[in-house]
Order: sequence, then structure tokens, then C-alpha cells
Amino acid sequence: MQLTSVVTPFTNENLTMLSQIGVTHVTIRYPGPGRDKLEAVRDQVEACGLKIAAIEGYLPIENIKLGNDRAEAELEEMKTLLRDMQAVGIPFVCYNFMAGTDWVRTQLDARERGGALVTGFDVAQAEQAVSLSETTRETEASPIGAEELWTNLERFLRELVPVAEECGVTLAMHPDDPPLETFMGKARIMNCVANFERLVQLVPSPANAICFCQGTFAEMGVDIPATIRRLGPHIKYVHFRDIKGTRERFVETFHDNGPTDMFAAVQAYQEIGFTGPIRPDHVPQLVGEEGGEPGYTMLGRLHAFGYLQGLIEAAGKGGNG
Repeated sequence: MQLTSVVTPFTNENLTMLSQIGVTHVTIRYPGPGRDKLEAVRDQVEACGLKIAAIEGYLPIENIKLGNDRAEAELEEMKTLLRDMQAVGIPFVCYNFMAGTDWVRTQLDARERGGALVTGFDVAQAEQAVSLSETTRETEASPIGAEELWTNLERFLRELVPVAEECGVTLAMHPDDPPLETFMGKARIMNCVANFERLVQLVPSPANAICFCQGTFAEMGVDIPATIRRLGPHIKYVHFRDIKGTRERFVETFHDNGPTDMFAAVQAYQEIGFTGPIRPDHVPQLVGEEGGEPGYTMLGRLHAFGYLQGLIEAAGKGGNG
């Protein structure tokens, strides 16, 4: 497995620190059109001893999800991005199909162990939900149904999967977070295991794959190790995290402080032969980082990597948890 990290803020100091603790890859947000932008980020990352595993976040796909008259331009921009990724050497793009929003929370300062700050969600407070994405804040407010979303998703895949195949890039779908039936008047479709099985059958291809976000699948209430085995070879990218609660009401946890058997999850990844990027996701904000980006500060990420490295080593040696 490729130990992979977000980097916030994206500085040489943080890149070097990740390299020092054994991380080998990073994920970046889409910097906007232009291969030169990707090349500049790649050069910065490689100068610090790392490689770029994936692009996720800020992707030009919000109008594709909605199926409006700006969708065609975004499809063309995405095709150009895939070709640029091939040229620069970035093998994965992680995306989601939440229309009109991204991952949302109703609380950004819930308390975890020792008073560390984590995010939480309560559907009863949905009207005050915070969308934690810059790219969805100006999208149209009109409702959209599930079948229309499926139609738009199939168009997206039929247009992009052949280009992704040509470029050696994998499209990895992230689940809806939280995985509700509807949110703010818009349906959600990547909200259950069966729908991920439908996803990979829409356009069958190794380039049409799954980002297995453990926390979001935990919000669905599924058995995480069993679901890893069920989705098996379609899992090409992993977000490693945990939550306490249900899809309607939950809080994030430290990676070692949630209800999921994380060791069994790592064993399951090894059983299915997963060797792709795995990154700790949504870490608690530790003391001194209260003003950072919720879920994406650095100190909690260091703890998460140490924990993950220990799990991987133990599972590889046949440990029993």
C-alpha cells in the first residue's frame, strides 16, 4: 500500500516532514487548467522525495452532476486534465457525485479525546450545514432526482472512461458524505454498497473504480472488513478514517478511537491484494491547530500514519489483532 497524504498548508516543510515519517505519496487539489500548473506542483513534491498519487477536490464537474448547459465544457476540461495527468505521471483522480454540495457537517468543533476538535453531523440541524468545499458554493439550488443523477453519471463515465483508459488514469468514486437519500433538495446516489456495484457495472473498466472511504461506509452502517472483501478488486484508492454514530448523526474520531476494527480492515485490504494509495482522512485538530482547516490539519495526521503503519506491519506478519 502507498502511504499517501493531503498536505495543508502545502509547504515544503510539510512535504519534507511527511517524507521523514515514511509517507511516499501525496494527493493534490486540482490547481486549474494548464499542464504547467501540474508540472510545477509535481516538481515541488518530487524535490521533497515524494510523488503525486492523485488529484481530488476542486474538480470541474459540478455542472456535469447537474446536467446543465455548462456540462459539456466541463467534460472537455476533464478530458484535458486526464491527458495532462498522463503527461505529468499522476495515476488517480478521486471524485464524488454529490450534486450542489460536497462533504457537509453541522458542527466543526465537537470534542474528541483530550478535547481535540472533530467535525460532526446531525440531520436535525441540516439547515445550518457547512459545505466544506469551495467548488460547490455557487451551484444552482434547483432540486434533482436520483434517476437524473444516474443519467448524468453514466454520461460522465461513457465520456471519460475511454480517455482514462488511454491515459492510464483511474477514476475513483468517493461515497456521498453523509450518505443520505436526499440532502438540501437534491438526491444522493452513492450512498449504499449496492449502488457502488451499480456504478462499476455502468461502464465496466479497470479505470472505473471505487475510493473506499471507510468513514462514509461506516456511516452507512455496514461491516467494513466484509464490505472491503465484497467490493474487492474495484477498490483502487482508500480513505482511512472512522466515525461514531449513524448517517443521520455522527462525529469523527481519532483513527484508533472509533468502533471499527481497523486491524481487520487492513487485513481485508491485504486479502484483496490492494496496493494502491491509502491516506488517513479527516484527522482531529490538536492543541495549537484550532484555526486550521477542519479535518485537514497536520499533527493529527502524524499520529494517524504511525497507527496505520503499525497496523500494516502487524497484518503483514500475520498478526491476530
